[in-house]
Amino acid sequence: MGADEFMMRRILLKLSGEALAGDKKTGFDESTVRQVALQVRELTEAGIQMGIVIGGGNFWRGRTSENIDRTKADQIGMLATIMNCIYVSEIFRSVGMKTSVLTPFECGSFTKLFSKDRANKYFAHGMVVFFAGGTGHPYFSTDTGVVLRAIEVEADVILLAKAVDGVYDDDPRTNPAARRYDEISIDEIIAGNLQVVDMTASILARDNKMPMWVFGLHEENSIVNTVKGNFHGTKVTV
Repeated sequence: MGADEFMMRRILLKLSGEALAGDKKTGFDESTVRQVALQVRELTEAGIQMGIVIGGGNFWRGRTSENIDRTKADQIGMLATIMNCIYVSEIFRSVGMKTSVLTPFECGSFTKLFSKDRANKYFAHGMVVFFAGGTGHPYFSTDTGVVLRAIEVEADVILLAKAVDGVYDDDPRTNPAARRYDEISIDEIIAGNLQVVDMTASILARDNKMPMWVFGLHEENSIVNTVKGNFHGTKVTV
């Protein structure tokens, strides 16, 4: 990367499960995941340390059911994120990267138990670190999980790769006149209840001064372009 390109040391990338499912809306679209993998490989080869958090929405939306206890529904959601991380980490490995999946609770030999020291050791060895299983507790979303892990491992920024290409003043899927913000403060996000991430995650990001950049996953080379400074989305400032 040239001197005029924006350079970061450590990034946490949040991918929505739905975005990885593509048009199918469930499971995985392998071509989408492979394109993500190739972009992350380019960044790691440039010396950037990458952590990944993936939502579970392509497998499980437990809150839509009134017949399942909330704690149990959230536990199923945590397992969905682990399945996602194991799958995506294997696609990353298929294009030549080293990976590890860390969880906040034991999963036998499937994953390693999360600690900051372990994550830092893996980063130092050039590995892409997947943070699966959310916070390990019910009532906390993967939004909160990604902010918590970003703070713990001292990331420079959270990149939120979504199906929608930024933060809008209304839902652009239903209102063609909705306006996208180029930049907005986390305080404005909280005051307007704009739901970039949920309220718990927003307050955690604000209190710990963790910036978040929101952009569209499906724009060509969007992850690399965002990191290099060719950004098309919304910067949530702190």
